[in-house]
Amino acid sequence: MSLRQMEYLVAVVEEQSFTRAAEALHVSQSALSHQIKALEREVGGPLLERMNRGVRLTAMGRAYYPHAELAVRSARQARRAALAAGGAESGELHIATVHAQAIGVLPAVCARWTRLHPGVRLVLHEYATTDELTDQMARGVADVALGPRPEDWPGPVTVVGRERMVVVVPHDDPLAARESLRLTDLADRPWVRCSLEPVLAGRRWLDVECERAGFTPRTAVRTQHTSTAVRMASAGVGVLLTAAHELTGLDCARIPTDPPWRRDITVFSRVELTGAAAEFTELLREWGAAEDS
Repeated sequence: MSLRQMEYLVAVVEEQSFTRAAEALHVSQSALSHQIKALEREVGGPLLERMNRGVRLTAMGRAYYPHAELAVRSARQARRAALAAGGAESGELHIATVHAQAIGVLPAVCARWTRLHPGVRLVLHEYATTDELTDQMARGVADVALGPRPEDWPGPVTVVGRERMVVVVPHDDPLAARESLRLTDLADRPWVRCSLEPVLAGRRWLDVECERAGFTPRTAVRTQHTSTAVRMASAGVGVLLTAAHELTGLDCARIPTDPPWRRDITVFSRVELTGAAAEFTELLREWGAAEDS
């Protein structure tokens, strides 16, 4: 079996169509079908089931596909890494991140990157949760990932900054006039919780901190995205603990915590950072240093 055959299989699954996959790969549909059949003969059984509307993986295909997808993505990443090794002058840099980092950290860094390296196109892959981000990075979706420190990550992890956490409430909330808040000040308040909360040793960070303070947080609503959580807190649904940089442009009161709470922002990858990936990481470090000053 060849890498090209795996690439054809991945394209068919991604496009859910032989016709669209052939167009994306710039090959004839007959050539694509021939290579898929050759792959199936070598594997020893059908990998795809043709349906009236689209295609789907067979049981054998579902077992085979993750390995083929990883091989194809690894090959693409290897090519980008090789091109970038001599410097960030051309090509693409794929960055995976969670939505909150994409809107809170990356705009300023990406703007600076495009001024410094106009020949390198940035491709962002955004995910709702850190678990999804880590899973996709393990599958080779991008060259680097930006997010909270991942648990049990086998590759390089670089701290590029620290998020300053603040409490979000409406402007007319009595807490809005406070200069700082202790966690015990919020023991009787309902909370807005977000799936992007950091996890430490298998437990939500906020649950651990509240337990240390002697209470269990009462959840009013749980959201998938930080931006939704902020709007819920701004409307008075409950208090929210989130990173200060995630509130840019949003109308809400933000109160520092006492003592200050911070969490690491990291870049992680499957291989050592070189070329464009290393230079992008350095820009993130500079952003982090400015934020922390």
